[in-house]
Amino acid sequence: MIRMKSCGKTDVGLRRTNNEDAFVSAPERGLLALADGMGGAASGEVASAIFTDTVRELLSAGPPSSVEEAEGLVRDTFLLANRRIRELAARTPEHEGMGCTGEMVLFSGDRYVVGHVGDSRVYLFREGRLRQVTKDHSLVQEQVDRGVLTPGEARLHAYRHVLHRALGIHDALAVDLLSGKADPGDLLLLCSDGLTDMVGDLLIEERLASDLSLEAKAERLVRDACDAGGYDNVTVVLGRVLQVEGWIESQRGDGVG
Repeated sequence: MIRMKSCGKTDVGLRRTNNEDAFVSAPERGLLALADGMGGAASGEVASAIFTDTVRELLSAGPPSSVEEAEGLVRDTFLLANRRIRELAARTPEHEGMGCTGEMVLFSGDRYVVGHVGDSRVYLFREGRLRQVTKDHSLVQEQVDRGVLTPGEARLHAYRHVLHRALGIHDALAVDLLSGKADPGDLLLLCSDGLTDMVGDLLIEERLASDLSLEAKAERLVRDACDAGGYDNVTVVLGRVLQVEGWIESQRGDGVG
């Protein structure tokens, strides 16, 4: 069994007129999700909404009984959302080319499963240290892997938003599935690139280590992105593990209790 607390915060930013990000924060289901839309006009919003609506729909029956079932649910969610985005784009010319990134975290027992497509990210903050769980499906990440760019250079690169993989682009979709063991006190961060393009990992780590409430941490991270320029929509979802099979996190200053 797992008990958790979660929250989400999204902002249009300072340069955009509409918000194409969407998120799900459902701690009672052990479920977190996030999407960052693309495609111009309002199409990105549509793709993101399809993904998050599909997440809610497939997980409405209750929590998975095993990690294997959780992995299957996560994969099915991505594949169904991808098909729905493709089908709507084919029927509606103004939505042609729309798509979105997708991040999903689903807990089962003392384990979590992460589904990932695109350049939004999932981080794990544990015992004061931040670790990036997912790897961006982007051109600049490929160049980082090859040693052509440093992570710092990749954050500022002109082609940093060129993706190799996203929902809605092709009929076939490869989904990264990752899993790990949850510990009481773990803090999972899902975020769009509106945060990570503007705010470095060291500052994110500092904010998560603060004594602010969970909601205040999310709001502060969004504000940091806007203070740094707010060039894109920015969305932050935080989920803190409170209890795992009898082990309970001690009282903290971040609203846990």
